Amino acid sequence: MTDSILADQQFNPGGRVATVRPQRPDDALLDRFRRLPTANIGDAMDRLGSVDSVITPAWPGAGMVGTAFTVWTRPGDNLGIHEALTQVEPGEVIVVSGGADESRALIGELIGGKAKARGVAGFLLDGAVRDAEGLAEYDMPVFARSRTPAGPYKDGPYALSVDVAVAGVVVRPGDIIVGDADGVVVVPLESAAVIADRAEAKHAAEEATRRDIDVSLGLTEAAGQRP
Repeated sequence: MTDSILADQQFNPGGRVATVRPQRPDDALLDRFRRLPTANIGDAMDRLGSVDSVITPAWPGAGMVGTAFTVWTRPGDNLGIHEALTQVEPGEVIVVSGGADESRALIGELIGGKAKARGVAGFLLDGAVRDAEGLAEYDMPVFARSRTPAGPYKDGPYALSVDVAVAGVVVRPGDIIVGDADGVVVVPLESAAVIADRAEAKHAAEEATRRDIDVSLGLTEAAGQRP
């Protein structure tokens, strides 16, 4: 284990906890990403930064935009997620590197409800989830690898606020996480403003093309309603 992984960490029973908060983007920048689909954001990153397509919403209509609060946990164990709930700040997305394990759900509706009360923007899990209907009732967006009724262990170990790998993409604390019906993209914080510019230009061009298509199909009313 390298010194860089242990930097700015304190040891708690069962895991390591961050002592330094990552930089966060301003609300205006996050609002720009809220108006953009993940497809346009991915295109703006040269089609990189999209997590594997196996990661899908736990319930229809789920969507999220927020900054990453990362958790690295032993597969099938959620002790680190419980600890994360004591540290996470409103507007953050809890991003869990769970080793792609699908045998145990890392969270369910109870954690989802607690997260809602903390102002969490959503969850990105490289692992499984359960209680999909309850999570929808709480309006807590969750994007996960699979669903299972099997519950997790709570033994650790874990690490919080470290760089993690999630479904083929590196996520650093403070990166911007965007999820919608198409999946999830990870926007590196240091490049976020430039990526937003490119994604907005891409979105505007596609909207113009869509209006032309609608007119050619005789969908003039729909075309007139499009921005």
